Amino acid sequence: ILLQEQIEDVFTCLTDREQQVLILRFGLKDGKPRTLEEVGQHFNVTRERIRQIEGKALTKLRNRGKRDKIKDFL
Repeated sequence: ILLQEQIEDVFTCLTDREQQVLILRFGLKDGKPRTLEEVGQHFNVTRERIRQIEGKALTKLRNRGKRDKIKDFL
């Protein structure tokens, strides 16, 4: 299985916004991780709001038990 396919499988439990936040924060598409500030500017929200969205998304992934599939890449 390719990494992209694993990410798509794992991300099915997340909202579109949560997916985009994690993709940008961890550089999953382009290999360039972004700061909370950079992601916040992209979505026109504060870095604190991005931190909250990221935290909620990671909690969802942990609760689903799917985090292990991509933990080496995060």
